[in-house]
Amino acid sequence: MTDAKIIDGKAFSEKLVTQVAAEVEIFAKATGEVPGLAVVLVGEDPASQVYVRNKSERTSAAGMRSIEHRLDRDTDEASLLALIETLNQDDMVDGILVQLPLPDQIDADAVINAIRPDKDVDGFHVVNAGLLATGQDSLVPCTPYGCLLLLRDQLGDLSGLHAVVVGRSNIVGKPMAQLLLGESCTVTIAHSRTKDLTSICQQADILVAAVGRPEMITDAHIKKGATVIDVGINRVPAPERGDGKFRLTGDVDFNAAVKQAGAITPVPGGVGPMTIACLLRNTLVAAARRHGVTTGKI
Repeated sequence: MTDAKIIDGKAFSEKLVTQVAAEVEIFAKATGEVPGLAVVLVGEDPASQVYVRNKSERTSAAGMRSIEHRLDRDTDEASLLALIETLNQDDMVDGILVQLPLPDQIDADAVINAIRPDKDVDGFHVVNAGLLATGQDSLVPCTPYGCLLLLRDQLGDLSGLHAVVVGRSNIVGKPMAQLLLGESCTVTIAHSRTKDLTSICQQADILVAAVGRPEMITDAHIKKGATVIDVGINRVPAPERGDGKFRLTGDVDFNAAVKQAGAITPVPGGVGPMTIACLLRNTLVAAARRHGVTTGKI
């Protein structure tokens, strides 16, 4: 039995970042400006700090302006909203991203919807969600767009394929389904409470796991030869590595699934690297639209 092809998200993301950087040079020559991305971090969550640092480094490496705002954990909602309004009005800022999760005293929906839709490079604003749902041009959430790019690269034309998305979040599950509908897939949305989840997943030519439960999807869920996209990133105890040690795992039991799938993303090294690459892509797109400049197809 041949193991599935491993979809290398890290290698694909590097190619995308290189393409974005080339388009940034074209943009800069046309406008005399460079795209600017402002990232706001509230609190000191270790994982968020690492993620923000990586975003900053990749933004600068792509030739863009990186702007960071780090706020205390006890920052109130009004102060954060005031900062967002300042960034909304700042012509040096083309994209705004507020790192989630936010502390309990802040309403995340209020914050997301305070960001100008044309600067919402996370693609979470209700305007962008509505545009995506109705098939119009919008800034698209980075993780599902990255998944779509990997699927196109792996499968080519997705038209007519049955895609099952396990997960219904506003960040991944719902926009992923909308993107796949836009590719003329037949789309089923399932979740942790779906009855007979296994049989539904077994119908999928494309199976996207974005449910947030470690290794919930096993080989029993996968049709032979299906393409599996594992969005999950979960920290689970790894006592074999020592006390208090952890390992990263996806929502898919990779070791079992790799025997059944035709192609599969690993964790880490699959979808994860695509998220930041697509954030840079969205920032360039936002800047180009604001300045009325046409960029290449990215």
